[in-house]
Amino acid sequence: MRAALYDRYGPPDVLYEGTVPKPDTKPGEVLVRVHAASVNGGELLGRAGKVRLVTGLMGRGFPKRTGIDFAGEVVDPGASDSGLATGDRVWGLLPRSFGSAAEFVAVAPRQLALAPSGLDLVQAAALPAVGTTAITALRDKARLTAGERLLVRGASGGVGSVAVQLAKAYGAHVTALAGAKHLDLVRDLGADEAFDYATTGPADLGPFDVVLDTVGTAHPAYRRLLAPGGRMVAIAFDAENLAASLSYLLVSTVFGPRRVRFFSENPTRALIAELTRLTESGAIRPVVDTVYPLADIAAAHGALERGGVRGKHVIRIV
Repeated sequence: MRAALYDRYGPPDVLYEGTVPKPDTKPGEVLVRVHAASVNGGELLGRAGKVRLVTGLMGRGFPKRTGIDFAGEVVDPGASDSGLATGDRVWGLLPRSFGSAAEFVAVAPRQLALAPSGLDLVQAAALPAVGTTAITALRDKARLTAGERLLVRGASGGVGSVAVQLAKAYGAHVTALAGAKHLDLVRDLGADEAFDYATTGPADLGPFDVVLDTVGTAHPAYRRLLAPGGRMVAIAFDAENLAASLSYLLVSTVFGPRRVRFFSENPTRALIAELTRLTESGAIRPVVDTVYPLADIAAAHGALERGGVRGKHVIRIV
């Protein structure tokens, strides 16, 4: 089968479309024909070799694979208790591994849910990773409630664009930080206030009940914007200053009156199903920047790495 591969760590151009064996399903697994996958920030770090300890544990040697989430259709539902049938439209995530940018994936049913009805699977592929991350961050970690003031850093990106929509569905007042050319987008997604991050810094903002940081830099400055009882959820760290950034996040989860929540997600079927419900209700819609064919996987990684993305870059497989 066709799949996105790389034979060494490095820049985006190490990626190419190659072939690997079609996966054999183990007992309890479901085989899915992938229609599309998306490009996520963690994949950039993995491909560049900045988290070699993690990627080394995900598989032995090269070539390595990329892709975390996907949308597609069930080819083989496996055991009868999976709750799925051949032809079902599904979306999901691979359990703490890469490899969804391929024609087929074999995955446990707990990592899947029915995809939203009426939504094209290529568009749907923009949501599983960022949508479940946003739900976990705002609902489970921050426990965001109606009337609270939320700041979203990186509001026009993958997680940020979903978080703005989700927070409005929860009844929060949303302040968005994004690039100047994306301010109309985040306002359209529901932001009550939208500011250009290049001209509006921490000193110009606050206080907030919750800060959602999707950028990974200047954590201390944004943590100081929290009101008493405030919560900060960080889903990114500074890859250029990795040790210092991770140390700050780890210490901040334990000490201080305004603790930082930081998590490594492994979504459950219930969480993915909740994303389906929110999408079908109209509370969340995908924001797709560009759709690339699998052969252009290097270009997709390069585009995300350069920044300025509006939502997600999606890889069309079928």
